[in-house]
Amino acid sequence: MSVLKIENLSASYRKNKVLYDVNFDIQPGSLTGIVGPNGSGKSTLLKVMLELHPKLTGKVKFFNSSLSKTKTRVGYVPQRGSVDWDFPTNALDVVLMGLYGKIGWFKWPARKDKERAMESLSKMGMADYADRQISQLSGGQQQRVFLARALVQDADLYLMDEPLVGVDAATEAAIMATLKELKMAGKTVMVVHHDLLTVEEYFDHVMLLNRTIIKYGKTEEVFTKENVQKAYGGVLRWMKEA
Repeated sequence: MSVLKIENLSASYRKNKVLYDVNFDIQPGSLTGIVGPNGSGKSTLLKVMLELHPKLTGKVKFFNSSLSKTKTRVGYVPQRGSVDWDFPTNALDVVLMGLYGKIGWFKWPARKDKERAMESLSKMGMADYADRQISQLSGGQQQRVFLARALVQDADLYLMDEPLVGVDAATEAAIMATLKELKMAGKTVMVVHHDLLTVEEYFDHVMLLNRTIIKYGKTEEVFTKENVQKAYGGVLRWMKEA
């Protein structure tokens, strides 16, 4: 069964169409990089699928059903820049927010919930910062906390919007190790990614996007000079020539 199926999806900002005729079918257990130039609709694609931005046309199916019926199976990590990091809360509370879909917004987290949240923080190397205000964390630490929040959901599908932007090398390595562990556990992960030099190392599938799908499939088949240049308008130097 498909984890995520998109048919004839289109979307716009005001009168500017940013996505059109988007079609793809994601199978379980894959780690996909969503790659394309700035303004190609990568972040918008995630937001439209998650009903955070309206679509013009098309169908979105999660596990052959609607998002409303499957939302507990879907984890989302937004761009760090879109989050209000001055909100007065600590790292542990941020991670606990990932459990509200299961424990309810108007119930106090139980001891087992806090233990699960601490386990997720520990996995991301952030247990010692559980009581730290998120505004006092570095960019890389904030991203680790946000990933811990997604992990605690124990979702089947994870959608992540540029989780590697602005983080140090150690955090990038820790995040990618976690994503590959999720894949090995049978989870499905889709990541908006900007660094073409690491696509082949990081992802087993790649989606080349420039307002529509240029090509999607296994990385070794899709991530070619011709396809990448087509996605970037033919002006990109092929990195393997360097």
